[in-house]
Amino acid sequence: MPEMHGIVCRRRAKNSLPDLAKEGDIILGGIFTIHLDPIHDFHTFMLTPKSTGCKSFDFESFRLAQTMIFAIEEINRNENLLPEITLGYSIHDDCSSTAKASKAALALITGEEDSVESLKCRGSSNVAAIVGCDMSTNSIVTARTLGPFGIPQMVNYLRTVNFTAKSGEAVHFDENGDPVPRYEFVNLQTNLKGSVDIVSVGYYDGSAPVGNALTLNIGDIKWSTSGNTIPRAVCSEPCLPGSRRVSRQGQPMCCFDCAECADGEISNVTDSTECFKCPSEYWSNHAKTLCVLKKVEFLSFGEVLGFVLVTLTLAGICFTLITAAIFYRYRETPIVKANNSELSFLLLFALLLCFFCSLAFIGEPSSWSCMLRGTAFGVLFVICISCILTKTILVVVAFKATSPNSKVMNWFRAAHQRLGIFGLTSMQGVVCVVWISVSPPYPVKNMRHYRDIIILECDVGSLTAFYLMSAYIALLSIVCLLLAFLARKLPDSFNDAKYITFSMLIFCAVWITFIPAYVSSPGKYTVAVEVFAIWASSFGLLVCIFLPKCYIILLKPERNTKKLVMANGDSL
Repeated sequence: MPEMHGIVCRRRAKNSLPDLAKEGDIILGGIFTIHLDPIHDFHTFMLTPKSTGCKSFDFESFRLAQTMIFAIEEINRNENLLPEITLGYSIHDDCSSTAKASKAALALITGEEDSVESLKCRGSSNVAAIVGCDMSTNSIVTARTLGPFGIPQMVNYLRTVNFTAKSGEAVHFDENGDPVPRYEFVNLQTNLKGSVDIVSVGYYDGSAPVGNALTLNIGDIKWSTSGNTIPRAVCSEPCLPGSRRVSRQGQPMCCFDCAECADGEISNVTDSTECFKCPSEYWSNHAKTLCVLKKVEFLSFGEVLGFVLVTLTLAGICFTLITAAIFYRYRETPIVKANNSELSFLLLFALLLCFFCSLAFIGEPSSWSCMLRGTAFGVLFVICISCILTKTILVVVAFKATSPNSKVMNWFRAAHQRLGIFGLTSMQGVVCVVWISVSPPYPVKNMRHYRDIIILECDVGSLTAFYLMSAYIALLSIVCLLLAFLARKLPDSFNDAKYITFSMLIFCAVWITFIPAYVSSPGKYTVAVEVFAIWASSFGLLVCIFLPKCYIILLKPERNTKKLVMANGDSL
């Protein structure tokens, strides 16, 4: 700062509490809580506040201040430690007050004179380092106050200090100014007289080479545990991977319990404080240490259930082909002609496709298989029921038409029958085309039903289209069943209505039973129930409608005459 006459450098007012001080070439500052219980005054901001007073004296902290003074005096008396340099000290009392601690720190930095008139204002005092405070809150305040001034714990001086104490022990400091640690380990042992002996069992020397710092004679130690065994210095055993630590309320952090990770969560390190949740398509292994891919489930051809259903389907296909071959071989016989061979072959063809359709439900779902499952099933069963409904109507009309030239029969010739079946099937076809165009079925991964299994299944897409398709099949089935039931007591020459009634009863019973089974069966069993329902209803139609005719054709050929067929229905 340039010289300026008349300048007054104002500094902090001198502490009213007594200080311990001594001049020297290098001054070491100290701040200790020599007094306790500060007396706080109410500040009006109109008068200069009074200094903080204290009520009681703290001998423990005063001992620390005396220890600092004693250490400085010892250093000064030893000519080998700091030759031609004298240490001084300036120790202040913070009175256990953060305000007093901050004031003492500033006093050590700037000096304590009230004001000085000088040609030149000097800078800070010659305090080289400050020791203290002995209270944590006051230490924080002091550290923040001294931080901008960069005053050092005497590091620059202590780095070069190296001497031998009166006891013969070598004393020196590391690059941080910290003393190199050296400790002796002692064991309190009870002797035969009942008194306690202090026995040295080892030592720690921080200046020793790496690996040789600790020397401990385990055999010389006597433990207080039963059997003189080494006690474990832990409260709780480590938590292994697959578990997490749970703190015990009211106990130290080293005391805890180990809780197994929940399903779907893992921990892969020892003493983990939390478990981590696996991604959506993964699940925890049995040990809860690793996330593994979830098991994927669908009705496959390779498993036992899939093999059984395929076998049943192939059996249905074989029976249908055999029945078609028998009807074709004996197509010119009266019993085949009397049952409208064209409708019979169309029904057999539709049943054959129904058996094949059930195979689309087995295997991993894909876009095409999901669309084929819903639409093919809906259209093919409408063809079957339309054929049976047409046969039922023919039975009723034939009974009502008493004259061979009746005009009523003209409306149910072969062309009209084909047109009726086509019309009924076309309505279902329109629904399926709209369904596929707007919102078709598609494969999905169902992770809601099971937590550790992914179910591959088909979502129906448009629920409205699915319900319309199902409702249309149900409507045709009910109409066919009612007509066949009403026509069951017609003269025996037209008793084909009895077999139609049985077939439709089986068809309706299968699908009514299917609904609760479908809802309650999880995963691949849902598909298995649906496949079995398709097989059972198709096989029921095949057996009830065609088995009696095949019995007559193959085993009772003498009854396969026009006279007997037209005479009484018992021959059928």
